[in-house]
Amino acid sequence: MPENTRLDHRIICNLIEPESKVVDLGCGNGDLLQLLVEEKKVLAQGIELNEKQIYKCVEKGVSVFHGNIESGLVGYPDKSFDYAILNQSMQETKNVGFVIKEALRVGKKVIVGFPNFVHLKARISVFLRGKVPVTQSLPYRWYDTPNLHFLSITDFDDFCKENSIKILAKHFIGKNKKIFFLPNIFALNGIYLIARDTDSK
Repeated sequence: MPENTRLDHRIICNLIEPESKVVDLGCGNGDLLQLLVEEKKVLAQGIELNEKQIYKCVEKGVSVFHGNIESGLVGYPDKSFDYAILNQSMQETKNVGFVIKEALRVGKKVIVGFPNFVHLKARISVFLRGKVPVTQSLPYRWYDTPNLHFLSITDFDDFCKENSIKILAKHFIGKNKKIFFLPNIFALNGIYLIARDTDSK
């Protein structure tokens, strides 16, 4: 794996079994899918709404469809993929519950990565400066952020419990390393491997 690979991409790559069928929902510029194809020999499919990002995927040789994941994944039967990925895209959707439900329908397992909006630096910024924080994991100002939902790691744990979603694994990362202690305070991002509770029994 290239040394400059993003830490979240490294973790996601390690969660996925070789030669799996993978769909990346909101795949962006295709960097993660390209890594998975090269490192894990997966059968990869991306879905992306932004046309400029689609062009970047095509340049990388990544298979990508132009589509809006919020409209559902009606073209895909149940369990079409071994893994569905929602990395840094879930919190940008209007109906998170529907999008995760669809991901869990088409994917046997789902990988969700999201920024932790209540990590320590964000809390300090709000408390001392009285301003919405701008940090490495939250690099946008309040008026140009694509994020529609602002959640914490504890919030996502609660969401999974309330919706009978099985958490198979979870990882937390800081600026350049994994976080193992009080992740809701010190982690910039959370990465979860989840499945429908009935599928994991």
